[in-house]
Amino acid sequence: MAPFAGWSMPLYYKDLSPLESHVHTRQKCSIFDVSHMLQFEVLGKDRIKFFNSLVCSDVTKLDIGAGKLTLFLNENGGIEDDLIVTRHENSLYVVSNAGCATKDWEFVTSQLEKFNKSGSGDTQVRKITENSLIAIQGPEASSVLQQYTSLDLSKMEFMTGAYTEIDGYTVHITRSGYTGEDGFELSIPSDKVEAFTNRLLEHENVKLAGLAPRDSLRIEAGLCLYGHDIDSTTTPLEAGLSWTVGKNKLDDPELAFVGSKIVKEIMDTKGGTRRRVGLVVKGAPAREGAKIFSEDGATEIGKITSGVPSPSLGINVAMGYVKKGMNKAGTKVKVSVRNRMQDAEIVKMPFYQTKYFKPS
Repeated sequence: MAPFAGWSMPLYYKDLSPLESHVHTRQKCSIFDVSHMLQFEVLGKDRIKFFNSLVCSDVTKLDIGAGKLTLFLNENGGIEDDLIVTRHENSLYVVSNAGCATKDWEFVTSQLEKFNKSGSGDTQVRKITENSLIAIQGPEASSVLQQYTSLDLSKMEFMTGAYTEIDGYTVHITRSGYTGEDGFELSIPSDKVEAFTNRLLEHENVKLAGLAPRDSLRIEAGLCLYGHDIDSTTTPLEAGLSWTVGKNKLDDPELAFVGSKIVKEIMDTKGGTRRRVGLVVKGAPAREGAKIFSEDGATEIGKITSGVPSPSLGINVAMGYVKKGMNKAGTKVKVSVRNRMQDAEIVKMPFYQTKYFKPS
């Protein structure tokens, strides 16, 4: 067990080592308990208008059942959290990071109070405390889960969500995850989740997985961990997340969001001083905090934010930030690991070819 975002969570389970669990997820199916994450819904006739004023993406463009990764930003354009929002006919379903749960909820509720008091509309938010959240990930996730729902998963593409029934109770399913594999996240009543998880574990190829494989899987997929690869000082452009920003929102004052003015300025000028990159590191693996230098080792140009020996690829991979202009794929650099300079190369991400599902 290990502390994580104020929770005590398993690094791995006794039947599989972290390496074995990682490989198992890539080849078969694993269940991750992610109930520590914040779940909430946005309700009321003006819910879209309200939530659109909080995030950088244009929620109005989401179809019913569609979801999207988006960002809460501060007035300096820094990332306060990354989250997934799914649009339904009468609500928005939102999941954000556990480590940011308190500040996220304070941000949402304080902005809501201003929104409603200003006469801008009628909106409510509700924290979902009655449900747990599990992620079922891997190439066999769909075939396993299909046995428990009448929802046709073969027609459900990556980043879509729906409400369905399992054994007579309501479950929210999104086809999403944090591993780079096909998979689903299920919001299930907490008094039902243990029994349902045990039913899933009756399948020979389904195993529980903890934080250690979850971390190595997400690094291979080039996915950020808040507080490490992104934080309140990082802008979307620097983080390689400018694709989350609704460009139309930057040009329309009616669609302004927190931080939009500075984000527009940064994106228009391609500003910022650094860029997030992927690296392949020779020798020992580079961990968070390791310094990145120019190829000749003379000039420090950045730092590693996440790194791991890749179980899938058999090489050491890492993410980090380097000075703008030094971020081109193919650039040779040095990384200081235990006071020894090691060769590294900047490469495109993801390191591992992701398997996000789209119906044929």
